[in-house]
Amino acid sequence: MRTVTCAQALNAALHELFAERDDVYLLGEDVLDPYGGAFKISRGLSERYPERVVTTPISEASLVGVAAGMALRGYRPVLEIMFGDFITLAFDQIVNGVSKFREMYDDRVTLPLVVRTPMGGRRGYGPTHSQSLEKLLIGVPNITVAATSECHDLGAMMRDAVLSDDPVFLIENKVMYGRPNRRPRDGHLDGFRVDETAGPFPALIFSAGEGAEPAATIVTYGGMLPIVLDAATELIVEEELFCEVVCLGRLLPLDLGPVLESVARTGALVTAEEGPLTGGVGAEIAARMQELAWGDLRRPVRRVAAEDGIIPAAPGLEDARLPGARDVADAVLALVGAPA
Repeated sequence: MRTVTCAQALNAALHELFAERDDVYLLGEDVLDPYGGAFKISRGLSERYPERVVTTPISEASLVGVAAGMALRGYRPVLEIMFGDFITLAFDQIVNGVSKFREMYDDRVTLPLVVRTPMGGRRGYGPTHSQSLEKLLIGVPNITVAATSECHDLGAMMRDAVLSDDPVFLIENKVMYGRPNRRPRDGHLDGFRVDETAGPFPALIFSAGEGAEPAATIVTYGGMLPIVLDAATELIVEEELFCEVVCLGRLLPLDLGPVLESVARTGALVTAEEGPLTGGVGAEIAARMQELAWGDLRRPVRRVAAEDGIIPAAPGLEDARLPGARDVADAVLALVGAPA
């Protein structure tokens, strides 16, 4: 079977949607062929659909404003922000426009807008091209924030985003683009049993399967998933500790149902994200779980995240700043200890 990379899966999904619907448009910087976008997600689209692929000036605020206007007029624009760091330049449009239009106009309009953008480091791109800023979006009401991972059905996630009648911010970790889209087969992947929740932007739940008593729950998303799975494997091999891993597909609205179910079994929770620790997604999850699962949590929630500060370009310094598998494993061990 041919290996499909995550970039190829996302590109194929866009091609399918363009072929099916003439109201889908793509906007972004340098998205025209033969370049096809910085990470090649738009490759081939402008050649096949030249009237529906629009290359734009470098103005993220203008891009979001134009795309929002198109969505209000009944189109389904897909906007590519070349690097997630630059989404900050469009925050006025997002916070004071995109997130408010439907409610301000008494639900008489829809805003089927998709903003795709790569987040994350580990590519040596330095302080302004390596950040994970999705935590800034989860404080904005009336939008959906979805996080892809290399184990999700990326075609389905793209389809869910484009067909939604509400604004969707599709977060893609840039390291995953060149990696295989590793989907579970027969409910298993790399020795883990994998369950998937129903509905758009599902969560993936990884467990050791029958007979294994889980000691902790690790909740994560996006590009941290393979790192967390490495940590979970390390804990099994070196410590005979089994963890359940919940990889969220949607960060806003936040559905903690699978996390609650897992914590009811384990009594312990570790959150893992690539963004900075302070004010992170993990902080929001931890606060809500303290409210919702107080009776099940037998220990305080522990958070794993990047150190607060800029992300260096030098590989060794970047690795030191960002969380790794050893950090996740150590957090679990600090929480539950090694078995006797």
